[in-house]
Amino acid sequence: MSEANPFGLDGRVAVVVGAGSGIGEATARACASQGAGVACVDLDLDRSEAVSAAIRAQGGRSKAFAVDIRDGAAVQACFDEIRALHDSLDACVCTPSINVRKKLLDYSEEEFEKVVALNLKGNFNVLRAAGRIMTKDGRGSIVLVSSIRSLTVEPGQAVYAMTKAGIVQLVRTAASEFGARGVRVNALAPGVVDTPLTAPIKQNAGWYGAYADKSILKRWAVADEMAWPTVFLLSDAASYMTGSVLFVDGGWTAHDGRFVPPGM
Repeated sequence: MSEANPFGLDGRVAVVVGAGSGIGEATARACASQGAGVACVDLDLDRSEAVSAAIRAQGGRSKAFAVDIRDGAAVQACFDEIRALHDSLDACVCTPSINVRKKLLDYSEEEFEKVVALNLKGNFNVLRAAGRIMTKDGRGSIVLVSSIRSLTVEPGQAVYAMTKAGIVQLVRTAASEFGARGVRVNALAPGVVDTPLTAPIKQNAGWYGAYADKSILKRWAVADEMAWPTVFLLSDAASYMTGSVLFVDGGWTAHDGRFVPPGM
């Protein structure tokens, strides 16, 4: 552990999957600002290259990669290439997910498979690829992105919530299997965050306002507010954290929020 700056990532190599936008982009930039060399990975190479170029323009170290995380062989090849290029792979974050908002009885099998393929299979592929390298190297930290929906739901969230709860169990199992080899695995559980995934909600003023009111802080988060807790989980400051779920939700899961008793 670095006593000078336990939150720093100096000299480390971090892979950020989903770096082309939203929480992934913010996390890539935050990791670079703390001294990490960042592999910006995204399905869209143009987006990952734009973020990578911005990091380099600010004096950071970064290279862009494109991969479909639903393809396990392609993910492993990408991670092996990153490891070979840098002779290290110290940190990994996986952010992509999708949501099809429909009630259970209206869900098609194709929609079910689409959400599960990215949110669960994709995260599994990233976790496995990073884990294979890190357990061999004897060090590393992995963060997958879960959600408040792993605990609390609403109509239309069944399949998305199922996948986010599944990510928690993937993280806990990986933590138990990788820990003896020096690898930590944790989950970040955001609340409502202003990202491309939540753009349809922002277009509906009533929906947007209801979500803001549900949090104790009475507002949505921005992507940077998810990036810094992620950097914490990757850093030595969290050296005794593994198998944990860090909720960063503005208090969403802490209170009921439906009614304030008189005089309170």
